[in-house]
Amino acid sequence: MAKVIMVQGTMSGAGKSLLVAGLCRIFRQDGYVAAPFKSQNMALNSFITSEGLEMGRAQVMQAECAGIEPLVCMNPILLKPTSDVGSQVIVNGEVIGNMSAREYFAYKKKLVPDIIKAFEQLSKKADIIVIEGAGSPAEINLKENDIVNMGMAKMVDAPVLLVGDIDRGGVFAQLFGTTMLLEDGERDRIKGFVINKFRGDVSLLDSGIDMITEKTGIKTAGVIPYMNIKVDDEDSLTDKFNDKSKAEVSGNAADIAVIRYPRISNFTDFNCFDALSNAVVRYVDSVYDLGDPDIIFLPGSKNTIADLKWLRESGIEAVIKRYSMKKPVFGICGGFQMLGNKIIDPYGAESGIGSAIRGMELLDIDTQIREEKVRKQVDAKISFPKGIFESLKDVEISGYEIHMGESAGGGANQVGTGAGGDADNGNDAIEGDGCNLVVSNGKNVYGSYVHGLFDKGDIAACILKALGKSDSEKFSYEEFKESQYDILADTIRQSMDMDYVYSCLKDAKITL
Repeated sequence: MAKVIMVQGTMSGAGKSLLVAGLCRIFRQDGYVAAPFKSQNMALNSFITSEGLEMGRAQVMQAECAGIEPLVCMNPILLKPTSDVGSQVIVNGEVIGNMSAREYFAYKKKLVPDIIKAFEQLSKKADIIVIEGAGSPAEINLKENDIVNMGMAKMVDAPVLLVGDIDRGGVFAQLFGTTMLLEDGERDRIKGFVINKFRGDVSLLDSGIDMITEKTGIKTAGVIPYMNIKVDDEDSLTDKFNDKSKAEVSGNAADIAVIRYPRISNFTDFNCFDALSNAVVRYVDSVYDLGDPDIIFLPGSKNTIADLKWLRESGIEAVIKRYSMKKPVFGICGGFQMLGNKIIDPYGAESGIGSAIRGMELLDIDTQIREEKVRKQVDAKISFPKGIFESLKDVEISGYEIHMGESAGGGANQVGTGAGGDADNGNDAIEGDGCNLVVSNGKNVYGSYVHGLFDKGDIAACILKALGKSDSEKFSYEEFKESQYDILADTIRQSMDMDYVYSCLKDAKITL
């Protein structure tokens, strides 16, 4: 059985995910096989494993830090919000249905055997498992039947590091208040405090650290500085959507606009552009902020029909249609479906049974929402592109598909499901290994079901070059991410008492 340590936080966004990732990287650098684990994740950024199963992308990022393959046993329960009060519930990578928050609260204890099974499976592959909690362990209204914070720690007898966010203020109150709201046995599990996102002279914290140690008896294991690194973050907590520093684009930088609809998913598809020095990625939810970008991306959506209605009502659809006459528009997954002629939901998978909506009519495809979800990884080569991105001919891609819809039409016969098609009805199908990976209208409009389409090699840089914004040298997004993971690990190693962290590691002991 692997050794284990758990990271919990005083609140959502305290920095649990990054600390887990950094510890995984440090343990890897020190010669151990480390693995992340989060029993329950709520996220719309998801990933398809080589097993064909769905998991949260935060655990994928952490697995990359650990240098191991992402496996669904790292995230046995994934909740994908479909509305303000309900979510699609995914267990061990497969959908079991939609539930309201109240229904899931009553049901979740039944999932403990699935959590334990996944943890035991992961324990056979790793020397050290770093567990991530969710939200705060002191959410006393939700503590009954907890399976992700102290409830999870109890299941595997894990010691806990508690992270507080000083950037939001009141970090000592966060740490002290959280600790005092815990039961005695839970409080005993906390072996160290971590103060995160600190700016300035760390010695100014000394008196506060001394006082909180005196009041709680718990050591402060580290003070981590605020880090400006670019790694995948939790989608519900990202700062990307509100980054006003990107409001203006100057020089020769490419202005990339990603439409931020209410149910946006998998916006990690565009992180590769954010890593380029000559590109600015803006997330736009208003016609007044759209401006005149070099390219517009329509990202994935957890509810395509509802988000297309929002596009229409907000006036953004009309602007995009005019824009597409002169500059490129590229839809991924749900965004791809929106670009077609119509979307039909006969089974009520997203909306009411028999619902249908007219698409943006920029690609000659029709989409029908199915009851079963397509989940698969894709490795292929782009061929036969036309229009502004014809330079992508023969470029190899790697990505994954995750969608309920099946699209067909001119050049898009069952796009993304492995079937071939022709280009006789208005669209050009860009094919790879027998499946239609990208569909275009031969001019400025493109669509694909493949997430991660731009991540491999220098595809992102090639896109910028086609936009006339780059004469750059080769850029590897994979290498860039590795460099960011090393910066993360080095910063945490320098900021924490790693000897103490190692002393806190404990052999996992499963109890129900």
